[in-house]
Amino acid sequence: MRLAVVLAGLISLAPCSVWAQQAPAAAPDTNEVEAPAEKESTDSKAVPLEEIRHFVMIYNAIREAYVEPKTDTQLMHSAVRGLMFDLDPHSVYFDRDDAERFDTSTEGQYEGLGVEVQQQPGQMLKIISPMEGGPAARAGLKSGDLIIAVDGKPISSDNGNRALRGKAGTAVKLTIRRGKEKPFDVSVMREKIIVPSVAKRMLEPGFGLVRVSGFQATTAKEFDDAIASLKTSNGGQLRGLVIDLRSNPGGLLNAAVEMSDDLMNAGTIVSTRGRAKSGDTVYTAHAGDVLNGAPVVVLVDVGSASASEVLAGALQDSGRARVVGSLTFGKGSVQSVLPLDNGDAVKLTTARYYTPKNRSIQGVGIVPDVLIKSDGKTRNVTYNEASLLGHLRGENEMAGETGGEVLTGEMPVTAALSELKRMAGVTTPVAKPKAK
Repeated sequence: MRLAVVLAGLISLAPCSVWAQQAPAAAPDTNEVEAPAEKESTDSKAVPLEEIRHFVMIYNAIREAYVEPKTDTQLMHSAVRGLMFDLDPHSVYFDRDDAERFDTSTEGQYEGLGVEVQQQPGQMLKIISPMEGGPAARAGLKSGDLIIAVDGKPISSDNGNRALRGKAGTAVKLTIRRGKEKPFDVSVMREKIIVPSVAKRMLEPGFGLVRVSGFQATTAKEFDDAIASLKTSNGGQLRGLVIDLRSNPGGLLNAAVEMSDDLMNAGTIVSTRGRAKSGDTVYTAHAGDVLNGAPVVVLVDVGSASASEVLAGALQDSGRARVVGSLTFGKGSVQSVLPLDNGDAVKLTTARYYTPKNRSIQGVGIVPDVLIKSDGKTRNVTYNEASLLGHLRGENEMAGETGGEVLTGEMPVTAALSELKRMAGVTTPVAKPKAK
């Protein structure tokens, strides 16, 4: 059974104890429900009886008179999604399949075939892409293949992707339809699939880059391993590091906190505050900078959101790093994932987060210390938190604010390296003019 997950975005997987303990009890009998007070209060625990009656009337009317039949499950799922819709864009209802996919994206590993699939009409799964080197790819499965049966049983919307999962070391038989070929069977052995979130490379002797594509349960450990590897390849130490967070949508809050802690010796990393004051939290750093004070540059763009902004804000406010790039996305809210007993889940906005200098960047973003403009070679669409319909209004948000830019390619990396070398005291020699 999944645990509640605290996210700073898309944010250890630790139980969200405050919310788990305060889950509403089963509704009492009708004659025990309090009637709503004349003036409605958002803090009242009374069930709004008259509104419930209105809902039941509409529910029954749709079930009995709508032009096409709808099951009770379909109607209730639609009702719950409608309930979430008017909150904010990050509060959503997950059915079981969506909840499992979300779990995979935050855990960073699962047991299965190493293949991304999409449910299709007509009881089949379409293979979007097999993971390079994974069991599905080694078995010869290709993008565009259709899975029409698993172990001889037809695919349905009820089992979907779950039918492909299973204990590592167990085999599964897939019936595949490929183009106009006759359907054929492929046997694939399930394995433990690791979804990496960190990549590394040396930019110049002494100066490394770590690319973080998302924050999941394994990210902090991957970051530690990347730093150790870069040090080893450079005589045991680094003169500086670029952390590339471009187009990183966020993920687990704890992963961003742990990465910040790796680079800081003391001070506040981030704090969260919401309506349930017992759940307010302050995260602080502990001694042990893995770079021993070597300069750090954090590279961001408008796609850097949520947990990315937690990391960038913590290192910027503490003076541990310089931020280079574009204004970030501006998602300063925290979500808690609340699992339901039927396998579904609710991702609910429960708090705002604040940088060490008590900044709320909701709807605003992290302003870089060094601003970079895009090269103009690709179409650049401004898209940020403040532009989302129904977004949670930021405390410091101003009307008419513009967003940042998407920064692609090596130009931003070159700019980040230049700033890093300046921080490290490395001067670039001026090229001498060639003699004529």
